[in-house]
Amino acid sequence: MSGANTLEFNEGNFEKEVLQAKTPVLVDFWAEWCMPCRALTPIIDELAAQYAGKVKVGKLNIDQSANLSAKYNVSSIPTVMIFNKGEVAQKFIGLRGKGDYESALNGLGA
Repeated sequence: MSGANTLEFNEGNFEKEVLQAKTPVLVDFWAEWCMPCRALTPIIDELAAQYAGKVKVGKLNIDQSANLSAKYNVSSIPTVMIFNKGEVAQKFIGLRGKGDYESALNGLGA
């Protein structure tokens, strides 16, 4: 379902892949049953290819990682968070355009 550069985050790898990452990380909190989430998938895949080597881009299924969804107060999906140095640098709720994510990533020097 996801592109070649799009990672899959979960409760088992979140600490290492996201919080300890040396680069910014874009995390798409999504669910299989969410139609706006499905509409966002091609944009996430494009960002993953565009920022390969500069930003980690991945998806986190909220149904399979409920503890992380609760920890980061994800109450509506899609929610996209950009982490930098282990902290949430930006949070987008709802379906947004690619430019919104690009602006946020470019603002972090990606």
